[in-house]
Amino acid sequence: MTPSPEVPLDFAREWVEFPDPDNTEHIIAADMTWLLSHWTCVFGTPACQGIIGDRPDDGCCSHGAFLSDEEDLEKLNKSVKLLTPEDWQFMEKGLGKKGYVEEDDLEDEPALRTRRYHGACIFLNRPGFEGGVGCALHSMALKRGIEPLEVKPDVCWQLPIRRTQEWVERPDGEQILKTTISEYDRRGWGEGGSDLDWYCSGSPDAHVGAKAVWQSYAPELTELLGKAAYSELAKMCKRRAGLGLVAVHPATAAAQRKAAE
Repeated sequence: MTPSPEVPLDFAREWVEFPDPDNTEHIIAADMTWLLSHWTCVFGTPACQGIIGDRPDDGCCSHGAFLSDEEDLEKLNKSVKLLTPEDWQFMEKGLGKKGYVEEDDLEDEPALRTRRYHGACIFLNRPGFEGGVGCALHSMALKRGIEPLEVKPDVCWQLPIRRTQEWVERPDGEQILKTTISEYDRRGWGEGGSDLDWYCSGSPDAHVGAKAVWQSYAPELTELLGKAAYSELAKMCKRRAGLGLVAVHPATAAAQRKAAE
């Protein structure tokens, strides 16, 4: 499959800002252009080119996953105990002397990441494995009927949603926590983002989901914002979709034009 050109990183976006129903000292700014886009994960299909050009079967798993904190590591350790050889192709290697995490640097600070084995994350099952290709943790969760976010490292289940938080001072001097929900585009990866051979959030080939992101990522957004805040966000997304976006995500627009040809 010849990939469609990715859209530019800079384009018009629509935003909504609202108070958290459960916390008067918390406001949320949400990128409606992204949340109403029809991006979807296309891993395992011809549309997924992989972030490294000569390794399309890796998807976005070529570099392994950095763990966010001790809690993230603890969750991973518990998840590994749920895996079986039928779930995890490299279980013997992962539970061996070298383990399934390794030390690395992230933004000039020491950090842990999932170990890379034969060029990709050790939890990535490769083509030919009887248990199926893809993340062993993800497939295990689906088999057990639990949400993948409960067993995967934070970065793995959040992408390509980007959540940032900061304390801001209002004109009256009041401090308030502001959470921003937006697209984790190439720039989210820092300087290395421009070196990725392909990235899905800006590709029209990945904007083919049957549902908008705010719907398909409901569990993830609920985890990031809380139930009450997500419920409020969902109401606004539904209302905005009914009225029609002014700033439609260009990758979604391109995908829709292609489908109409």
